[in-house]
Amino acid sequence: MKNSLNIYSFFLMFLSVIQLTSIDAQERKVEKATENYEQLDYVNAQKIYLAVAEKGHESEELFTKLANSYYFNAQYDDAVKWYERLFDFTATPEDNNVYLRYSQSLKATGEAAKATEYYDAFLLNSDLQNTTIKAQDYLDIIQQNSGRYDIEVLKNVYDEKQISFGHLRLGDTLYYASTNSSKTFLNRRSAWDGLSFLSLYTIQVDSLNQTISKPKKLKGKLKSKFHESSPVFTADHNTMYFTRSNITYDDKNEDQRLKIYKAELKNNKWQKAEELSINSDYFSNAHPTLSSDNTKLYFSSDRPGGYGESDIYVSEIDSDGHLSTPVNLGPSINTSGKETFPFITADNALYFSSDGHMGMGGLDVFYIEILEDGYGHLLNIGAPVNSYADDFAFGIDLETRRGFISSNRSKTEGEFVYDNIYSFLETSPIKDVYFAQIEGVVTDKQTGEPIAEAQIVLSDVEGNIFKEVQTNEKGYYIVDINKFDSYLIKASKPQYDTDENMSKSGLERQSINFQLQQNEISLVPGTDLAEVLNIPIIYFDFDKSNIRKDAQVELEKVYAVLNFYPDLKIDIRSHTDSRGNDSYNKALSQRRATSTLNYLVDKGIDASRLSAQGMGETQHVNNCSNGVPCSKGEHQKNRRSEFIVKE
Repeated sequence: MKNSLNIYSFFLMFLSVIQLTSIDAQERKVEKATENYEQLDYVNAQKIYLAVAEKGHESEELFTKLANSYYFNAQYDDAVKWYERLFDFTATPEDNNVYLRYSQSLKATGEAAKATEYYDAFLLNSDLQNTTIKAQDYLDIIQQNSGRYDIEVLKNVYDEKQISFGHLRLGDTLYYASTNSSKTFLNRRSAWDGLSFLSLYTIQVDSLNQTISKPKKLKGKLKSKFHESSPVFTADHNTMYFTRSNITYDDKNEDQRLKIYKAELKNNKWQKAEELSINSDYFSNAHPTLSSDNTKLYFSSDRPGGYGESDIYVSEIDSDGHLSTPVNLGPSINTSGKETFPFITADNALYFSSDGHMGMGGLDVFYIEILEDGYGHLLNIGAPVNSYADDFAFGIDLETRRGFISSNRSKTEGEFVYDNIYSFLETSPIKDVYFAQIEGVVTDKQTGEPIAEAQIVLSDVEGNIFKEVQTNEKGYYIVDINKFDSYLIKASKPQYDTDENMSKSGLERQSINFQLQQNEISLVPGTDLAEVLNIPIIYFDFDKSNIRKDAQVELEKVYAVLNFYPDLKIDIRSHTDSRGNDSYNKALSQRRATSTLNYLVDKGIDASRLSAQGMGETQHVNNCSNGVPCSKGEHQKNRRSEFIVKE
């Protein structure tokens, strides 16, 4: 099996300085390897780390660095070997990200079950286990969007001994980057992989994205002594943004950083490129893409302040071509891993590659809609565009549904070659497998009438507001959610008590209704004070008129109001259920009403402000009249008291 030294890694991984203090020979070798590691010269670092490890030197740092250096170069079989050594050395590595990297490496080499185990461990250690989909769920989700592409190698470009990647098509011309160059007098080679440096090429393609010519190197003043790749053009085709190795460094340790450059087309020739203001000698920017209106530049960067190894950012482009300060696209897109190779469609959807989100192997291609108020659901676009290998540099024409994808997959599952370009046809649109809805009705608890313009707020498990909607004139609401998340849903309306409920995850549609209790009503004659005070029904035990302890608590509310409004007068009305003789129930209800009145009088309320009526079984709140079979609970609802304002 060939070792793949994926060039995309060269664009992305930039690690902090490691301080090694030991002075023995073995430690000096580690120190040298670390120096190479920081410069991203992984070929040398791997050899030195390997030599040190094979002589018996063991440490968490050594195994981590060695495993990561293979992982960053997409040599997943070797990465698995050293991650195993790491976990044999320590069951709890300090860097939680190694669980994720190990999982991705295992998946790329066909060990799906073990990959799931370590991915779930990553979630557990990240405190995400209660809010994040488990690995097997993700694999089931990915399967739902698989099989939507017809894919084939791009002939006249495919070469397992050379690196090629890119997707940009203008007219009948495909622009891409490749190491496919003839030997020169200097024959400069990349320290990453021993191949020639990347240059920009073009090739003619037909309407089916089949090549109809031989590759040609792009003409003009674009060539530098290092890498060029990832071109993107403005709508008039006269300005090109592209990725280039840093050629303005003061320290040679910075010569492998990346920058984004801009070149202008004049007299049909590309002029000398100028680097963008967002660049730096101390971090990398790479893989630019433009929004359809050319007002935004999206790109990948490992600049400080990000979420992981490389994140996707966006800068506004003003009318003079100046760029605003880059803005990170946030945790919906960026992770502790690598996010790279963004591509924006004409309808404002973002495709990008990531190894931080759960996928099928190394880098997978993901899709997400960019909305006015945030983002849609993140979706893995599935096989066969995604595979066990690294899949990146995705681009698609929405009119033809055809595009290109680059990958280091081979004809043999689990083996890797150098990156190559594939063409594809999308045969069906992507399905939002996370899409689900919650609906419901908000009504007045006492009257049963719908409540219009009630506020419905959905929050995640951490308390962050997810969405807010209002009920319509029928008290109805509906909201789109993520199928696999649970939400705390709160319903509120002025003059009503707020209510809330928790949704269930895994359901495509669920109904959650609310009954809101009024908490503010004018004390006009005829008003039931129980409704104003949100007092539950004052219950009496069967065939008894004494005040229960639970009723005493509620009557204290009535007592307080009577104290607060010294001129308020109320009529106490007591009701019974239908069990027993009608006349007996009438007398029983009168005793209960009188018992209630006496309780308030004993508390100091003037008896002249109170009256008591026994209503018997004349005003039931349900259908439990004489001869109708009902449960104990249904009967108890009719054993109640009301407190009606008289004046």
